[in-house]
Amino acid sequence: MSEGELRIGVIGTGAIAQIVHLPVVSGLPGAQVVAVCDHDYAKAKAIAARMDVRRVFEKDEQLFASEEVDAVIICSPSHLHERQAVAALEAGKHVLVERPLALDPKGAEAVVNAAERADRVLMVALNNRYRPDTQGVKAFAVNGELGDIFSLKGAWYNRKVRPKRLTWRHKKETAGGGAFMDLGVQVLDLCLWMVDYPQVARVYAHFHPGENMEVEDAASVLITLANGGTVSIEVTWSLFGERDRHAVRVLGTAGSASIQPLKVFKEVEHAMLDVTPQIAQGRENPYTASYREELRQFVAAATHGAPPPPPREQIQLMQVVAAVYESGEKGKEIKL
Repeated sequence: MSEGELRIGVIGTGAIAQIVHLPVVSGLPGAQVVAVCDHDYAKAKAIAARMDVRRVFEKDEQLFASEEVDAVIICSPSHLHERQAVAALEAGKHVLVERPLALDPKGAEAVVNAAERADRVLMVALNNRYRPDTQGVKAFAVNGELGDIFSLKGAWYNRKVRPKRLTWRHKKETAGGGAFMDLGVQVLDLCLWMVDYPQVARVYAHFHPGENMEVEDAASVLITLANGGTVSIEVTWSLFGERDRHAVRVLGTAGSASIQPLKVFKEVEHAMLDVTPQIAQGRENPYTASYREELRQFVAAATHGAPPPPPREQIQLMQVVAAVYESGEKGKEIKL
């Protein structure tokens, strides 16, 4: 390992760790995965051997206590995120945690406060923020080039796959919710982030129950912002189609923009002009490329200078998420 390299431990060896974090970090300059941790020790050992990771832990407290680890990536089930993130920060580790940061606003605030006390980097893996197309659209939105933004629409549709068995994602206690907690949290974050996290006034949500599971497999949500604008979110685990679909559209008084496909139109001297930026498409697919950029920024923040302020907007995000679930359960609008 090179001097100055960030030594990373990964907690949880499920799909997101195997598909994204472990292979991406292994090719990232300035960082190296030195340990993995999973309660399924045999699985963790097999993955560590395949990825050439030298240390394997069965208990997360062993990882947090290790002096060989500078930073932790948390890929465990959602109900463990808050406890593990706080413990890692209190042990002096930098933390990148998969979404959601916690299952409720109180938990999110506890993690953010722990990061502030520890003076360590805390990032939430909201990788779609790091796509070139979403960053391009945000630039148009926040710079006023689209006028006053009055509507944002986001959707994430996953192809229907009947699970062979129910997992922690299908249980309220361990996942906190279903399709909205899994997909909607990131879509909602992306829409609010596009316009610098405005205040939310009201929320109305409708859920479709999942088949033989405790949580919803689809959700439609309408959010009214304090400035009069709206955000609408639609997500499902039950798309009958060729592939998953993800999209965002931004409507303003002087223009509009969308991603997937990326398009930007604005009003210029009473005419409509296509001002879509040209973004080079690399060989890597946008999904893993966004994670690569996110992880690169995490490594840079952890190894260079003072850490950036912890993401306090995640507390607001989870306040809105809590209102979404309250609205869905009660069948009425919730005021924040």
